[in-house]
Amino acid sequence: MNGPFSLARVAAILRKEFTQMRRDRLTFAMMIGIPMMQLMLFGYAINTDPRHLPTAVELRDDGPATRAILYALENSDFFAVTDQVTHGGEARDAIVRAEAQFVVTVPENFERDLMRGTRPQLLLDADATDPVASSAATGAFAQIVASAVAPLLEGTALEGDLPDPAVETVIHRRYNPAGRTAVNVVPGLLGIILTMTMTLMTSIALTREIERGTLETLLATPARPAEVMAGKIAPFVMVGLVQTALMLGLAHLLFRVPFTGGSLAFGLSVGLFILVNLSIGFLFSTLARNQMQAMQLTFFFFLPSVLLSGFVFPFAGMPAWAQVIGQGLPNTHFIRIVRAVMLKAADLPDIVQPLLSLAAILVVVATLAVLRYRRTLD
Repeated sequence: MNGPFSLARVAAILRKEFTQMRRDRLTFAMMIGIPMMQLMLFGYAINTDPRHLPTAVELRDDGPATRAILYALENSDFFAVTDQVTHGGEARDAIVRAEAQFVVTVPENFERDLMRGTRPQLLLDADATDPVASSAATGAFAQIVASAVAPLLEGTALEGDLPDPAVETVIHRRYNPAGRTAVNVVPGLLGIILTMTMTLMTSIALTREIERGTLETLLATPARPAEVMAGKIAPFVMVGLVQTALMLGLAHLLFRVPFTGGSLAFGLSVGLFILVNLSIGFLFSTLARNQMQAMQLTFFFFLPSVLLSGFVFPFAGMPAWAQVIGQGLPNTHFIRIVRAVMLKAADLPDIVQPLLSLAAILVVVATLAVLRYRRTLD
């Protein structure tokens, strides 16, 4: 045979493997890049205790107590007053469009009733679709208000006769009053599933053509790059729609997740999101040399799409640089749309901004994919 075990032959094979690894630069980059990305995301970007959450204020009264409460909210680290609304409709729009996590309403005659000792109410509307993001702030709200008004009442004639607490805080946990995790997770899961399946299936499609040698047949046809891209993507659109219908049915039957918004807005958003992910998969297929590399690129994209989109961890709790990256991910905008439509009764006017963001991402990715495909042809 070949004689005893030879370290020289092992060394030769080892050199060959290192040479092959050096030539396969994309795989080597994934081996280094994915652990580094995981370390950065889990170490810096993930925060389950969000602070400085955007808060809108509806002022129907104003005075020293009101200003003291707003100042205390700002200094509490839980709230960040970012806007002032004039009526309840604006408050509802701010929460539905994810422009505010909370809305504080100061009622009429609040200052007068406080000084009379009649225990006025202070209302906090909270977006409770994500219980993790809102629970800490809502739990601290009453204590913050009590601490803010206490110095104003010291030394007054009513100090000994005031009710405890002097202000009654009323909290409305909107859209998920029971705080059920499934209500928040299941709608977002639709975006995660579509991202994974659509991107993976399309990225493998063209690399399979290259590996099997059938790409030359496509090159011999008069089909233009955009036409090839459309033909490759079209079958998977139907697959994505079937997955969506299945997810909606199971979400309602198994987890009692409501669907309260507009069907047209939802359908348009799903179709656009599917096209975005299919275009990303097509772009990956022009970058990868084989199916393994296509899968690696898909995973490299999938990881931040899960962690930085607000699906698992509150988006508002991430540092600024992570939020900037998250805004460039289609899943971030789609999850906002799905939760707004399914849980908050949003319709097309309420989701214009995230829809435009998805459309912009689609234009950029599709353009890059077509340009890369043309380069592949050359």
